[in-house]
Amino acid sequence: MRKISFKLGLLFFVFIFGIETVLFASLYFTLVHSRIVEEFEQLLARGNSHRDVLEQNYDRSTLEHVVMMESEAETDVAITDEKGDVLYFSDHILPFAKKIIKRTNKKIPRDGMIVQKNWQKESHISTVSPIQIDGKIKGYVYMFQDTNSIQNMIDKLKHHFIVVGILSIFLTIITIAFLSRAITIPLIRMKQATEKLSKGDFSVRLQVKGEDELAELGKSIQTLAKDLEYLKKERKEFIASISHELRTPLTYVKGYADIARRPHIDEEERNRYLSIIYEEAEHIQKLVKDLFELAQLDQHSFQIHKEPTNLCSFLKKVYDKMYPAFQSRKMSLVYDCDQNIIVHIDQKRFEQVMINLLDNALKHSDEGSTVSIDVRAENKKVVMIVSDEGTGIPEEDLPHIFERLYRVDKSRSRASGGTGLGLAIVKEIIEAHGGSIYAESIYGKGTKMIITLQER
Repeated sequence: MRKISFKLGLLFFVFIFGIETVLFASLYFTLVHSRIVEEFEQLLARGNSHRDVLEQNYDRSTLEHVVMMESEAETDVAITDEKGDVLYFSDHILPFAKKIIKRTNKKIPRDGMIVQKNWQKESHISTVSPIQIDGKIKGYVYMFQDTNSIQNMIDKLKHHFIVVGILSIFLTIITIAFLSRAITIPLIRMKQATEKLSKGDFSVRLQVKGEDELAELGKSIQTLAKDLEYLKKERKEFIASISHELRTPLTYVKGYADIARRPHIDEEERNRYLSIIYEEAEHIQKLVKDLFELAQLDQHSFQIHKEPTNLCSFLKKVYDKMYPAFQSRKMSLVYDCDQNIIVHIDQKRFEQVMINLLDNALKHSDEGSTVSIDVRAENKKVVMIVSDEGTGIPEEDLPHIFERLYRVDKSRSRASGGTGLGLAIVKEIIEAHGGSIYAESIYGKGTKMIITLQER
């Protein structure tokens, strides 16, 4: 994770350093250019100012006054006549001035122009302003400025930029280090959490703040840990329940088989023990079958082959198959179904659902009571209700009846022959059809199992 932090920080630094370099370079060259242009404009403006004074008073004293003014300034001046001969000039500027004046184009605009702008290689920069009196050129004012002052200004500017640049890089490194750490610390914690999960420790608690992608990832890991912890608990309980379910009939089988093996018991008693062994073997077989079906559902290898089915005709076949069992218990089985309700179902699997629900109603109802199947279509949905007048389900047990191996009345489990897996399988099959099932019950008065499916 430290490598990710380093790579992330390095990547940030490269991008930010590149952006800062471009911005600093652009700002530096723009600022240098503007300052140099400003120097040229100030020098030209100074020459035009002298030109304006001379145009008003072109005499010896004024010419000398202009030269004297420049002797105290950082700039120098040279004044020529209309032919380019130097009349007045500042100290030490004459050799350079003659060279500039000699190669200057005489077509000079009224506002003057720059005649020497190579501040990087020459000793001076220079401008020229024409002196016009009565519409005629009387002479020219040449202004000169030492380029050392410009070089010094550029050096100071460069120094400031270097200092600010180093400071910016330093602050950038600190900021990136902080941000990289802030980003990678949650990742490190998540990595540690996933390592715990991989070792079977599901007691992971992540402190997640914010609503960004990292926070969502942390919440997902936290949810995964809770789900795995719940599954681990469920698995332990499931294994314990299965062990109990198998241990009881196996104890019966072993005990009665041991008795049946005794040589001195009569045949009638031996047959009674063998019948018990057979019943317990059937119980184990049903339990194993139900477990196998649940395993198929969990592994998504449980195949549902839907086909268009007339629901009323289908339920009539189930009714005919179950009616004798209800008649033998002196119970009534009735059904009410609207005609021509077409649904897409796997007939074999859905018959398993209905028989399971009707069998539960049969086992938990008294003689003389009625079990009914009501079917109705509403809002493009089909609702099937299996109702009984049996013992009902306590309110505290109602939310758990579709859980695996859950029984409402543990004392009746062996007598009724149930495995506690039937309703779990029913729920899985119905959901595989895209439907839903839930129960309503009043303890002591009866139960309703309500199935909802999509109509064709």
